[in-house]
Amino acid sequence: MSVRLRDEGTVELAGRCPADDAEPLLRLLLSEPGAQVDWRTCDHLHMALVQLLFIFRPPLVGPPRGDFLRRHVDPLLRRAS
Repeated sequence: MSVRLRDEGTVELAGRCPADDAEPLLRLLLSEPGAQVDWRTCDHLHMALVQLLFIFRPPLVGPPRGDFLRRHVDPLLRRAS
C-alpha cells in the first residue's frame, strides 16, 4: 500500500498513489489530527488524494519525488496553507 502511518503523527505517501488510496488517506487524516504528510518518495497522486490534501492542509514533509507534483501541486498546497 502506498499510504501508511509510518509512525505516530506521520502519514507516508510513497510511489504511485491511485484513487483506491483516497479512503485510507482520509481515515488516517481523520484519526490522526495534526499529522504531517511525508511525500518525499511520492511519484504520483490521484486527484482524489490531492483534494484531501487541500481539504485537510496537513504539514507537508517534502518536496515530493514526482516531477509534476514538485512543480505544480506542491507550490499550490504550500500557498494554500
